[in-house]
Amino acid sequence: MLGVSLLGYSQSDEVSFLGERVEPVKKAAVYPSPATEYLHVKFETPHARKVKLTMHSIIGSIVEVETEVMDDYELRLRVKDFPSGYYLLAIRDQESNYRTTIKFLKR
Repeated sequence: MLGVSLLGYSQSDEVSFLGERVEPVKKAAVYPSPATEYLHVKFETPHARKVKLTMHSIIGSIVEVETEVMDDYELRLRVKDFPSGYYLLAIRDQESNYRTTIKFLKR
C-alpha cells in the first residue's frame, strides 16, 4: 500500500522579499512511502526551486541524495541505491520560515 505524508503549514501567511509579495510554502506531500526508486515532494505553492532539502539516516547521519526539479511544484529524489530502512527528510524555506521533517521508508 502506498502512503502520502502531508506536511504542516508555515508559520506566516505572507512574506515580503525585496519589496514583492512572496506566497509562503503552505503544504507539501511526500510520496510514495515506502519508496523503492524515487521519492516525490510536491508543494502546494511554486517553491520547488527555493527549498533546501537535507536527508538523514534514521541515526542522524547526513545522506547525499540526487535531486531533480520536475517543475515549480515538484521535486524527485533518487533513493534507488539507498539501503532499506527509515530516513528523515528535512525541508526548509528561508523566505517563509517553513520547516518540517518527515520520516519515510525505503524498501
